[in-house]
Amino acid sequence: MPIIAPSLLSADFLNLQHDCDMLNKSDADWFHLDVMDGRFVPNISFGPMLVEFFRKSTKKTCDVHLMIEEPGNFAEAFQKAGADYLSVHIEACPHLHRNIQQIKSLGMKAGVAINPHTPVEQLKDILADIDLVCMMSVNPGFGGQKFIPYTIEKIKILRRMIDEQSLPVLIEVDGGVTLENAASIIAAGADVLVAGNTVFKSNDPVATIKQLKNIV
Repeated sequence: MPIIAPSLLSADFLNLQHDCDMLNKSDADWFHLDVMDGRFVPNISFGPMLVEFFRKSTKKTCDVHLMIEEPGNFAEAFQKAGADYLSVHIEACPHLHRNIQQIKSLGMKAGVAINPHTPVEQLKDILADIDLVCMMSVNPGFGGQKFIPYTIEKIKILRRMIDEQSLPVLIEVDGGVTLENAASIIAAGADVLVAGNTVFKSNDPVATIKQLKNIV
């Protein structure tokens, strides 16, 4: 079964406690928390303070995705806020290995996020050092975008790279995940599905999460 990680970016920010309670009672495995700085991506979301509130609201894994420049300046703050996984963008890290070492030294699982235009082959020399690849299947910055079809081929390539080295690295797919395309995403080799609008704009989010969870 896939790991289901609803993206709180699509939640109702006037009723966050309600949405957190819903996720806690649902089959969701993780809380996916998108952090944007208005520099690396053309949008601003939230920072460590809100992550801390989410952490207090759940015992589930808090999966923090940093869409920011100079993420090394903030890794400790997100660790203190309660992040379990912390993903940084390969495109934002000229010294990626150093960033990964920092995240691990702070006791978090380390992830690398990769934009749609970036070849997965660029991950080759870092795969053995990380726990997760967050593959963007839309251009980062905004929810509600359509899935980029070529992502399926990128997942397959990455799956082969991981399996050839027998690594325990999870493939997370973030952006445009729906009930209609989830099966093909999983079949290509994904382990974690990030779903925002699909869950929170659903008439029955709990049932939608259950459907995603049971896709094989």
